[in-house]
Amino acid sequence: MKKTLLIAFFFATGFLYGQEIDQIVLNLNNAVVIGQMDTPADRYSVEVNLTELFATNGVRSLASLNLMKLGSDAQQLASDSVAKKAKSKGFDTFVVVSIKGYDKRFKATKQKEDFLSALGRANIYGIYQQDIVSVSFEFKFYRDGELIYADIVKCGNAGSRDKVIKKLRKKVAKRLVKAWK
Repeated sequence: MKKTLLIAFFFATGFLYGQEIDQIVLNLNNAVVIGQMDTPADRYSVEVNLTELFATNGVRSLASLNLMKLGSDAQQLASDSVAKKAKSKGFDTFVVVSIKGYDKRFKATKQKEDFLSALGRANIYGIYQQDIVSVSFEFKFYRDGELIYADIVKCGNAGSRDKVIKKLRKKVAKRLVKAWK
């Protein structure tokens, strides 16, 4: 009886929390970088820096700013027309970069989330805030509208906005070579 209740409990909690993603080998060879930041300056900085970094490490990359007009809604990136445009340019992977928060204890998400709802999520954090020492960036990789991989990059001891960007570039370069490529 106890075993039956225990099995039923685990089965029920699996449905409550939804499906989890299986971390696969990413084999990243192309990417459309989408910075999900509150301010346009932060978004531009993250997208351009990551696009340059991916390109120098042999990953074809494109900033989302090249696929849509400035100031338009990011959810347009999930539309069929933009997906076809990206596919025609040889891109099948979308990378959504957002700030998870100002703590080192964050973990990468395990819950499946479709591309449209990820783009619709608001981001309340900026790249840098006074008296904050650590910033955690979340990277979500999508193919065919499905989340295939998620990762957290933590940047500590950041004293200014420029230092956060430099540390992000350094950490992403290492992660790109080790785990994403």
